[in-house]
Amino acid sequence: MTMQIKNVSKSFNKKLALDNVSLEFGDNKIYGLLGNNGAGKTTLFNIITSRLFADNGEITLDNNNLCDDDKILSQMYMLSEKNYYPESMTVNEALGWAEKLYKNFDMAVANDIANRFQLPLKSKITDLSTGYGTIFKIAVALSVNTPLLLLDEPVLGLDAGHRDMFYKLLIERYTKNPCTIVISTHLIAEAANLIEHCFIIKDGRIIEDSPCEALVSKGYSISGAKSLVDEFIKQKDVIYENNLGGLKTASIKGEVPDEAPEGLEISRLNLQEYFINLVGNNTTSGRG
Repeated sequence: MTMQIKNVSKSFNKKLALDNVSLEFGDNKIYGLLGNNGAGKTTLFNIITSRLFADNGEITLDNNNLCDDDKILSQMYMLSEKNYYPESMTVNEALGWAEKLYKNFDMAVANDIANRFQLPLKSKITDLSTGYGTIFKIAVALSVNTPLLLLDEPVLGLDAGHRDMFYKLLIERYTKNPCTIVISTHLIAEAANLIEHCFIIKDGRIIEDSPCEALVSKGYSISGAKSLVDEFIKQKDVIYENNLGGLKTASIKGEVPDEAPEGLEISRLNLQEYFINLVGNNTTSGRG
């Protein structure tokens, strides 16, 4: 399955949300769509799933134009912040409807996920807390078995333990049923180990389209006592600095030294540090 997005633009009240975006998903990979609040991530997901329509450009799935085609749209599923089920519907009822709507829906998997997270099946969806509302959406998303799965802030409202359970469950499902997954998240450090290919979007434009390994290989991090780090980074291309008491970590663009000076430690540049360098430090919100 290959999805191609070609020159897609979208404006709201004359404000440009997406600016000539072109990218491609395929090959049963896990992609990351990363960007700050308002960068255009959710808008792009909504256009892909025909919840919104682009002002121009086109999207194809295996060379077939989307054009609000139900057969093509059934090949994808989007987990989003919004609830699209009736207010009176319980979790059990919603899972039943999902089973009818998606021919490959696995009810056994959905119930297993609900059990692992202790999701109250008899509760109305609208009565669920933010965290349990997310767990319900996860149960559906990981049970539909569509070739393309879009996850927009999939851990919204989850505590650390439940987030860890989700990441392990996602890998478990991906291993058993490979598909193309696109994750949009502001918790970059947590998701970095899952993501194979990264798209970074800023102000509606794709500014990076690369395998994650290639991005993080462009530099390295050095850490240790602040005075030693400050001395080491003089005349170097520093892209990120973080101070904690008397300790400091700095990320540097360039070749990794053969060995660190005494008292300092060298490590790989991580995806979050690279992202912050490109788009700034506003990573606290998942909307956009």
